[in-house]
Parts: sequence; structure tokens; C-alpha cells
Amino acid sequence: MRKLTGPLLATVCAGSGLFLASARGAADAPAPVRPNIVFIYGDDVGYGDVACYGATKVQTPNIDRLAREGLRFTDAHCTSATCTPSRYGILTGEYPWRKKGTGVLPGNASLIIAPGRLTWPGMLKKAGYTTAAVGKWHLGLGTAEHPVDWNGEIAPGPLEIGFDYAFIMPATGDRVPCVYIENHRIVGLDPKDPITVSYNGPLDDSPETEPTGRNHPELRRMLPSAGHNDTIVNGIPRIGFMRGGHAALWVDENLADTLAKKATTFIEEHKDGPFFLYFATHDIHVPRAPHARFVGKSPLGVRGDVVDELDDSTGQVLATLDRLKLTDNTIVIFSSDNGPVIDDGYKDGAVEHLDGHRAAGPWRGGKYSLLEGGTRIPMIVRWPGHVKPGVSEALVSQIDFTASFAALVGQTLGSHDAPDSVNTLPALLGTSPTGRDVLVEHAQPQRVALRQGSWKYIPPTAGAKFLRETNTATGFMPRDQLYNLADDPDETRNVAEQHPDQVRLMAAKLLQIKASGSAISE
Repeated sequence: MRKLTGPLLATVCAGSGLFLASARGAADAPAPVRPNIVFIYGDDVGYGDVACYGATKVQTPNIDRLAREGLRFTDAHCTSATCTPSRYGILTGEYPWRKKGTGVLPGNASLIIAPGRLTWPGMLKKAGYTTAAVGKWHLGLGTAEHPVDWNGEIAPGPLEIGFDYAFIMPATGDRVPCVYIENHRIVGLDPKDPITVSYNGPLDDSPETEPTGRNHPELRRMLPSAGHNDTIVNGIPRIGFMRGGHAALWVDENLADTLAKKATTFIEEHKDGPFFLYFATHDIHVPRAPHARFVGKSPLGVRGDVVDELDDSTGQVLATLDRLKLTDNTIVIFSSDNGPVIDDGYKDGAVEHLDGHRAAGPWRGGKYSLLEGGTRIPMIVRWPGHVKPGVSEALVSQIDFTASFAALVGQTLGSHDAPDSVNTLPALLGTSPTGRDVLVEHAQPQRVALRQGSWKYIPPTAGAKFLRETNTATGFMPRDQLYNLADDPDETRNVAEQHPDQVRLMAAKLLQIKASGSAISE
């Protein structure tokens, strides 16, 4: 990995015709290119959940089209094995384990990215882009000093960290409040029916208080397997308690279409560009409640149905780019926030309908896990005429999007901006077969592992070896673990005792990265 401690020489990427400069140093250069950028950020989508990555029991023609027309990565990683920290890492360019408070947030949490901090969208905004966040947020809103007033102006939020427009779900589909926020206001809120939200315990027993799964199990149309038994919205018990806001509540079956429509409308309204769209889908996260046109479509049950729905949302975006003749001037990235999970708190039949489907593909583990299945996710980059279609084995990470796209659009990052983000643009565009030298993988709580080439090192970690509900391997053991993924992708043969020198080297490297406060010295 080239060090980014000083200016890099300008590089012309062979075959692409693009000028690339260091994101952290100035250089005399031609005018940077400014293609539109669309990032489709699936939720809980595993490496093996789409057909172009080997799934045989689901059909994903639109995602497969991206793979056919773009570059499909086989060693791409999100920044954490769970949602909130992964989203924090991708937007800030900082490993989430460096910052306290980046765990999975309740629906009424404060914003965990400081307003004014440079982010991926903020950097692009400085380069002249119009930026939008559509879909799942889950990074908090408001501040500890000024908690969110759900019935008034909701700030700070996306608009304060680099987005020009936002249409978001505050947290997740299984957490209250179950409303959309457009910019600084809840959509469709009736002031005569104000919203109250609590994560400190049930609200009072007044007639206005919504029933919970515990008190009124007869009202549930979806049963919890763990947790998820608080306020019932649309027949589905959630995490957390809320009251009021009836006119503003979303309909779960319409989530995907509503978000896709907002995404495509943004593209239509900003077709003259350049624009950046961060399209964070709800699918395939729980609760899985697909639109009627997808129900029963997949042999994998409801989890397969929402994979189909995710593919349809992707198709709506691609069709809009085609119709507006923007395809050739738009970089489209498809990826996921973390590895897959089958049972994530609801008895929805996903486990019973697996039928041999391997959601993490050849990798072991999944969401919440330090094993490869936790952070190794599908990632496809398409840019017709610039990215040659094919497959890349480069080690790449979403943590590097800020530095890499800064290099593309001619922006210089300050020494404290995106501290763990490295310019891997040549790998992302397919002009180099190599990406990072090393990568720190993360699983909640603050547990980390180190990838270097085909080697994977996991330091001694306390915790259960398997998640109780799903029997998913976590990767936690009270001793050193070392795996050679080239011949052991399942991470089942711990060779730490046979390679003590490799363990020492990687343990020291991990300590160095943690102590440095930055991965830039890699």
C-alpha cells in the first residue's frame, strides 16, 4: 500500500483516461472529472445472497446486470459487522471502533457524527456535487444537550454533515419511531396527534398509548423470536415505545417503493448534475414485509422475497439512469452494510426456508461476527467506458470511499479528515489488481481482527462462540487465531501455533494501527 503521508505523484490510470491525484496532497493537474455517483447500500445482504455471487435459489437480474457491466469484487469489506458502526465508518472514513458510542443505536439517539466534520458527501459537496441521503439513517439525530423534538424541527441530522437533501427512516424498520423524516421534519405529521418516543421503558397506560406485543399479543401479525415485543405498529411489534403520529406512520409493505421513488425523483430533479445519491435501502433487514407483488415469489420464503424486492429497487434506479441517458456518466456502486443474518428477532420462516442457501457464500459467520462472513460483502462498481467489466480480487473497503473519490474529483483532504481512509481508486476502477495491504475488520462490541493478504489474525476475544438464536459463529475465542483464507475460507483450521512468527507480526501491526489513531501509515 502506498503511504499517503505526503503528496503523491499524479497517476494516469491505464485504459481509463482518468487523471488521479493524491487526496491528501496538491498537484498540478488537469480539471478533475465529476461523474454522478449513486451508492446503493443494501441492508444485511450477504456475499452469497445475490445470483452474481453464486446464489442459485434467488434471481437478481438487476444486480446481476451491474456485475455484468461493471467490476465485481470478491474481497470487498464493509467497515463493521453491524449497521450503525458500518454507516459511521463509510461516511467519516474513520474506523468505528476508534470512537465510543458507535454501537447499534436506539431510535432516539443523538447524532454521532459531529456537524461540520468532513464526510464523504461533504467532500463531494465541496467539489460541486448536489448530495442526497435516501433511506435508512441509524446514525442518530439531535444532540444530547438538545434531544430531538419529534413534533418540531429535527436537527442536527443529515443536512448538517454534508447532505443537501434527506428523506430518511430515523433508525431501522424494527425500531420506533416508524415515520419518514424529510430534511428537518416528519412527513405527514398531524400537530393534533403529537409523537412521543421512549427507550427508557413503557409509556403510561393512557388511552392514547399504543399497545405493545407483551400486553396485547393478539394484535401481532408477526411474532418475535428475541426482543421486538414493544410498541405494535402495523401489526408488527418493534423495539422501543411510541405514541401518536398515526397519520405519519409508514406502511411496511410500501417502504421499498417509497424509498425507491424518492431516490429516482432526486435523480430526475438533478439530472444536469453532478449529483451524489446515498440510497440506503431497508431491504433485506427485519421486519421483512415485502409488497404483495413479491410475496411468495421466492423459494426461500420471505427473506428471499425481500431480496427480490431489493433487486427491484436497484432496477428502478438503473432504469431511471437509462431513461435520462445518464448511465455512461454515472458511477453506480452496489454493496451492503454488513454480512447476512437469517433470524434477527422475528419468527418469519427465514430459517425454515433456507433449503441449503448459503447467505454468506463460502465464508463462515455473518452479521455480528469477526469471521469473514461478518464484513466480506458483495460490492460492484459500474462506470461504462471507464471501469472494464470483470472480477477483482483486490482487498478493498468502504472505509476508503472518501479518500478514493476525493482523488477522483480533485479534492484535498486535511490531515485530520477521514483518518483511516486510503486512496484505493485504481483498484476500485479496475486499473490495479491490488488494493489495501492491511485491513482492520470489526464486530461489536469493540472487537477487531486484521487481514493481510490471505492471512487473517484474530486476537484473543471474550464472548460466546455462537449466537444463541441462530447458532452463527462469532469468531470469539480466548486465544490467538490465525487462518490462511487461501486454503481455509471457512476459518475452521486455526494455525496460530504452527506460525508463531506470523502471529507476532500481525499482532504488532494491529497494535500499531490502534495506537496510531490512523491507518494512513499502512
